[in-house]
Amino acid sequence: MGPFMENDVILNKISIIERCMNRVKVVFANNPENLKDYTKQDSIILNIQRACESSIDLAMHIVADQRLGLPQSSRDAFDMLKDHSVIDEDIARRLKAMVGFRNIAVHDYQNINLDI
Repeated sequence: MGPFMENDVILNKISIIERCMNRVKVVFANNPENLKDYTKQDSIILNIQRACESSIDLAMHIVADQRLGLPQSSRDAFDMLKDHSVIDEDIARRLKAMVGFRNIAVHDYQNINLDI
């Protein structure tokens, strides 16, 4: 198995992640007080959610492209990338935690703990 080729799907997902995270940085502005403004809060959470979804899409694409297995969940895809040394243990752990945040943001928005 050789290194994966960069293609339009990968570049597009990376671009979305970068754009969303830059938007979060601009809106949050390293000031927790910005989370008290509901419009800013919505923008931050929505952009984190979009970055999460693009990260999951990217992981699934690489797993399929490299024929690393058939993930049963997005967390499985991150484990497969870790097991094949595409990402390290720490990144895999963070990405799997991100999936939990994304699930709360999508399904149980009112219970997001903004203090963390």
